[in-house]
Amino acid sequence: MRLFTTPPGLPTSAERIRTVLTTATSMTMVTEGYRTEVTRLAGPGAAEHIHLHPLMPGDSLTAGAPVPPELVPATLEFTDIAPIPVRDRVRARVTVSGWLKATEGPSPDGSHCMEFAEAALETANGRATVGLDELMAAAADPLATCEAGMLTHMADDHSDLVMLLMRLVDPGLVQHVLRAVPLAIDRYGITLRLEYARSHQDVRLPFPSPLTDADQAGVRIHALLNIARRCSHRGRLLHDS
Repeated sequence: MRLFTTPPGLPTSAERIRTVLTTATSMTMVTEGYRTEVTRLAGPGAAEHIHLHPLMPGDSLTAGAPVPPELVPATLEFTDIAPIPVRDRVRARVTVSGWLKATEGPSPDGSHCMEFAEAALETANGRATVGLDELMAAAADPLATCEAGMLTHMADDHSDLVMLLMRLVDPGLVQHVLRAVPLAIDRYGITLRLEYARSHQDVRLPFPSPLTDADQAGVRIHALLNIARRCSHRGRLLHDS
């Protein structure tokens, strides 16, 4: 059941989940009271290590019958952490629930098959659950694998451009800001974290149009910067997340 909807210009819950799974390098597997930390997911992320399958037609799990002994209920937990050191670095938490076959170990490439129940996304905006069809139809963000490098490069080498983007923020939010850093970037825009003495605020700056390829990121960022340069005053809130 969905508890919040996605505003225009933001990734959908399914897209956020696919992006987290694509970039995850670690996860926690919870099975029958045991928690196992998997800290070295080699390759492109959890999406290549966990294969999700729908429940088989007629599976007793769908009718509320006792779980077959060969199936073990399992939950996979993932945490999306901001690459820039900030207060409250957790941007999202993802859980994938389902059943693993106790009689089967991982395949030769180290991957596991899971009969899927649901995936859930938790952010500061709330919690949403996603079904398998919606999850498989969604695509990971084009910037998923290069986001961390882009954000750290902008924060370390182009703080002047971050200050220029602050012209697009409501003047009321800019007052008393101690630091502004890029918190996230995706196909739809950039999120800035505004830090105050005892609190923080995240502000969303949407691109003029979403990008479809990572190579378009530079053009979209320069478009935002040009809008900021044309601002006659320091403050025009585009989207507050």
